[in-house]
Amino acid sequence: MHIRVLGIVLAGGKGTRLYPLTAERAKPAVPFGGKYRIIDFVLSNFINSGIYSVYVLTQFRSQSLLQHLAEGWQFGGLLKTQFIIPVPAQMRSPGETWYQGTADAIYQNINLVEQSDPDVVAIFGGDHIYRMNVTSMIEFHMQKMAEVSVAAIPVPKKHAVEFGVIETTEDGHILAFHEKNPEAPTMPGDSGRVYASMGNYVFSTRTLLKLLHEDAAEENSFHDFGRDILPKLAGVSDIYAYDFQTNRIPGEPPEQEPYWRDVGTIDAYYEANMDLRSVSPALNLYNRDWPVRTTSYPDPPAKFTFDEEKRRGQAIDSIVSGGCILSGGMVKNSILGRGVKVHSGAVVDDCVILDNCDIGRRSKIRRAVLDKNTRIPADAEIGYDLARDRIHHHVTESGIVVIGGNRTPVEITGLVV
Repeated sequence: MHIRVLGIVLAGGKGTRLYPLTAERAKPAVPFGGKYRIIDFVLSNFINSGIYSVYVLTQFRSQSLLQHLAEGWQFGGLLKTQFIIPVPAQMRSPGETWYQGTADAIYQNINLVEQSDPDVVAIFGGDHIYRMNVTSMIEFHMQKMAEVSVAAIPVPKKHAVEFGVIETTEDGHILAFHEKNPEAPTMPGDSGRVYASMGNYVFSTRTLLKLLHEDAAEENSFHDFGRDILPKLAGVSDIYAYDFQTNRIPGEPPEQEPYWRDVGTIDAYYEANMDLRSVSPALNLYNRDWPVRTTSYPDPPAKFTFDEEKRRGQAIDSIVSGGCILSGGMVKNSILGRGVKVHSGAVVDDCVILDNCDIGRRSKIRRAVLDKNTRIPADAEIGYDLARDRIHHHVTESGIVVIGGNRTPVEITGLVV
């Protein structure tokens, strides 16, 4: 039996906790891993899973995201079922408002679901870094004859306060939701972990349309799946938790655990980038059977120049993207985006450097995130005196310095995209 699947990506969030990287762009448009955007991961999951009908719902600061989708994700052909279409906020609500919640975002575009007439609708967030074989979740949904399936990831019980926790029976039937409750019930047979909701849902279409209409009529609803709709179904409807830990990706070793990271804060974003530097990273970007797709750029190869004492272009335990030139500078334990220049005597250590940054001669930078187009002058020091850095830049509690996005003095004037 062929299952008709419509994918919908929710990509309209502000991403306020990721400021200042979200000062000029939506969170799904934030660069990641040298050459990607955060949204590339969910879209790659859909395409690699054979889901080619996808709407991307945008809202806040969407220009950068729309530009990226236009440059890298537009495809089509003779079949009307093959498309990735960005959908700006339509303001179809009675008050012509922005989206009020995740359910309202779908309700305001309910015509798209009705016109597509799929068997199931996969509603996924566009702001996490992960790989997932969505087909496995849909097969689980069909086998359970579920009305709704919710992707759930096992996390240590001590982190229950950070997530919406799902209480289930042994077969995955959802009994209740517990929002950021340190005493939330653990997984059946595992007293050390809880099921955290990933915010990814598979709905049977008829059920979805019914729930959306009912919720829209509720004046006191926040019109959100996790907050309003799903808790009402728990324990009374055929709603199941899909264990993300059982998900397997083609081309990966059978024992490889699935990778998922919530990059909602600067610290989490930084650590997820740092994950990529490992010899055997948990997120393997080199798996040709499950590629992470993105825009194809006409960048030249990276170049390393000079081989002199104190003037040697080299990178160690780092990712260096196309178009980078290390002319006598040292890069260690870092991620370099496209077109980054590191000049003679400069040292970049434990950093995430986004596209087209310029690191001046003899400057020293450590534990920093540089937004696109940032220019560091010669002899500057970043990350060595946090009290001084806080005067001019955003510094996280863990000591990561973020430069750019908030129009700092060292940023090149121009649009950040």
